[in-house]
Amino acid sequence: MVSNELIVSLDIGTSKVRVMIGEITNGSINIIGVGQSHSEGIKKGVIVDIDQTVHAIREAVDHAERMVDVSIEEVYVGITGNHIELHETQGVVAVSSEDREIREEDIQRVIQAAKVVAIPPDREIIEVVPKEYIVDGQGGIKDPRGMIGVRLEMEGTIVTGLKTVVHNIVRCTQRTNLRVAGIFLQPLAASTVALSKDDKNMGVVLVDIGAGSTTIGVFEQGKLAATTVIGIGGDHITSDISLGLRTHTDVADRIKVKNGCALIDEASEDVKFKVNRIGSEVEKQFTQVDLASIIEPRAAEIFQLVEQAVYKLGYRDEIAGGYVLTGGTVAMPGMLELAKEELDAPVRIAIPDYIGVRDPAYTTGVGLIQYALQLMERRSISVTPSFKGNKVTKSSEKQTVSKPKEGGGLMEKMKNWFSEFI
Repeated sequence: MVSNELIVSLDIGTSKVRVMIGEITNGSINIIGVGQSHSEGIKKGVIVDIDQTVHAIREAVDHAERMVDVSIEEVYVGITGNHIELHETQGVVAVSSEDREIREEDIQRVIQAAKVVAIPPDREIIEVVPKEYIVDGQGGIKDPRGMIGVRLEMEGTIVTGLKTVVHNIVRCTQRTNLRVAGIFLQPLAASTVALSKDDKNMGVVLVDIGAGSTTIGVFEQGKLAATTVIGIGGDHITSDISLGLRTHTDVADRIKVKNGCALIDEASEDVKFKVNRIGSEVEKQFTQVDLASIIEPRAAEIFQLVEQAVYKLGYRDEIAGGYVLTGGTVAMPGMLELAKEELDAPVRIAIPDYIGVRDPAYTTGVGLIQYALQLMERRSISVTPSFKGNKVTKSSEKQTVSKPKEGGGLMEKMKNWFSEFI
């Protein structure tokens, strides 16, 4: 891995658009820049207004660029939603080299072979996630590079999404003069930060509670087994506060962040605040207990719906690893304790262990960077030859995340992939 390369992630959320810049030094990640902006063009994780989304992305990018004095030109984007589907797949190829040594090109060919499946015309393959490789009938192989064999097989999962959703993400990004270096499924990306290898092997549910929706990913035997999205999140708590206290939504959101508590038993009567109420010029005082009385029922409903969604996915028995929570909403005091009560299972909150972003709201953004880095490391190639970009070059004014060059590699394949439906 070449030192001092940059990987930039773009997390398009319902309430916030976040851009994170990761510097890769000898295979380690340092988060050196974060930019975020308020998002109004997204509802429940789906783009509903192109212009507003483009404006939010541009604003977040500008903030990140000014923080570290670089010019961002390509990003890795996360995708999620109920339109995502997982399909089992298998690819088979003959090892191409004369000495029968399995090389990277053989792995890429078997992955391409696994993509030759019938999918509806309105859907697009986002990525193929290998589960295991099989060399001449011997299975359970994670990385067959360097092995000797005649026949190479791969069993994995195809991730597909609605072509229009993918198209809109790419279009919004391109309209801000950015290139999409890769699109990754958010639960997979977030799992690189939130879950350990033992978590995934034992079986665990990753719950990302955002503003407009909650993304659920079930992992077992080391891989993502199922995913779904429920249309409820932190914005619903904000709406309840706005109605309960008869105040504006932006005021309710600030109160939630500053004084919110998800468990009445943990709230304090000593924590008091005043609110400007709609239709009145007189401020009214409330306590944290009053606020918790509004928040707890909605937060409890979210966890109940999570449990029901996992049940509908076919997991009716207790999952050994329990639940791992992440996303901005779970940072509220009392959420962990309430989750343990409602889910009646082991629960913990995942927080990125990087300076400056130790907040569950940043899990997906950091995960996209880490997921891209792991992909590069698995292919034993550096950022520049793999993605043809994200290299920092010195200039008299500012550093630039350099443009990709024409040629082979994953970036060229991504460009060809996008050209099929744009």
